[in-house]
Amino acid sequence: MSQTPSNIDNHDFLAMAREALAIEAQAVSALSERLNEQFSEAANAILNCKGRVILIGVGKSGLIAKKIAATFASTGTPSFFVHATEASHGDLGMITPEDVVIALSNSGNTEELVAVLPAITRRGAKIVAMTGKLDSALARQADLVLDCGVEKEACPLNLAPTASTTAALALGDALAVVVLKARGFSEEDFALSHPGGSLGRKLLTHVSDVMRKGERIPTVAPSASISSAILEITRKGLGMTAVAGPDNKLLGIFTDGDLRRLIEQGLDLRGLLVSEVMNAAPKCIAPEKLAVEAVRMMEVCHISQVVVTDKQGYIVGALNFHDLFEAKVV
Repeated sequence: MSQTPSNIDNHDFLAMAREALAIEAQAVSALSERLNEQFSEAANAILNCKGRVILIGVGKSGLIAKKIAATFASTGTPSFFVHATEASHGDLGMITPEDVVIALSNSGNTEELVAVLPAITRRGAKIVAMTGKLDSALARQADLVLDCGVEKEACPLNLAPTASTTAALALGDALAVVVLKARGFSEEDFALSHPGGSLGRKLLTHVSDVMRKGERIPTVAPSASISSAILEITRKGLGMTAVAGPDNKLLGIFTDGDLRRLIEQGLDLRGLLVSEVMNAAPKCIAPEKLAVEAVRMMEVCHISQVVVTDKQGYIVGALNFHDLFEAKVV
């Protein structure tokens, strides 16, 4: 078979790409016209499933099944993928009578998949078929059938699975979206499944998780000199120091910005106490607040650091913008 590229210019490449995208877009658009009560019954079966939603397939359909399983799992529906070939060699043991099995095959006659359907039925699991052929072996053996057939593939030979896999993926996404909406799945629920993602960090990270504690909190007494306060700011590297009474209750803060302003005023700093120049009404935040709330406070108030206090006003921590940046909540 010849592998010599044909003489095609850039204009032809763009035209062919647009044609392929149009074919796939039409394939997805056509699905909405064929949705029926079988789809609603499938969504209800998944919503009321006491076990897991298991996606099964081989080849390109198997790859789409893997993605659909991942979407279900990340949106509150316990789900995993089983390869049809592996299923016939022991992995059927993963399937229980309380599960819903979604089987993908465009032709509906994939040998490896059809071969395990009777065993799945015997186990008592409900089978939902996603296929392009409503008269196929898969469609006949399934409890519910979702039509994801396409008029033609985007492949010019009408052979490579392209539009058909796109349609199957879109139909799987539609199922997952319907179910997550019916569950009342929230941003917070999504974050719990994605603790390593940016949304998870923003919705699950609290001030108490990122604040500096104990000896790392810059603190001086109200009777401390300005030079002592400067030393504490320098040692702790937070750009400020809290001013606290003997019971560790916050009285105020003194920042490096306050120091610059005193110098600009030409004041003699040697005789000043920190209590004379501190900000006695600083912005504070509670440890149980989300870290993103600390970010918002700093941005709105144009500050770079904040003291963390409990409900009684006692100092429990401190943090600056850099701490939040390192925690990846900025």
